[in-house]
Amino acid sequence: MAISQHIQTILNGSITSLKSIVPMELNIQSPSIFTEPYIQQEMGVLIGLIGDIKGRIIIDSTSETFSSIGASMFGMPLEGEMLESFAGEFGNMFAGNLCTHAGQQTLHLDITPPTVMVGNTKLFGFEKAFKLPAAIEGIGSISILFTIDEE
Repeated sequence: MAISQHIQTILNGSITSLKSIVPMELNIQSPSIFTEPYIQQEMGVLIGLIGDIKGRIIIDSTSETFSSIGASMFGMPLEGEMLESFAGEFGNMFAGNLCTHAGQQTLHLDITPPTVMVGNTKLFGFEKAFKLPAAIEGIGSISILFTIDEE
């Protein structure tokens, strides 16, 4: 499978994954390509991808957005260590659903444990990346980034 097909599978799987785990209306915007560095503003989750393609997933948003998603899923607002734990688990749910979708398309992926990043972070070490922004109705925005490691 060509790299462009892998990327399309990952982008489609990301949309499917977001729609399955976020219990609110989503407005998924068009993906874009960008080069390093990427500046994460407030809170994000980093998950490594290994398998047929190698790279990283970065889920970038604000603590308020992650907290609101958690509140809608669990019925109570999340803050502090609970919020950070939820952000990591949200990343696991997203990446796990993505891997399931990719596997159905014969793209074999596995993930690393999530790393939660809090605060302003500048990400380097990739040649290009794909950004998939989404607006969550009544909540805020979230961006899914995929960095692809060249073989």
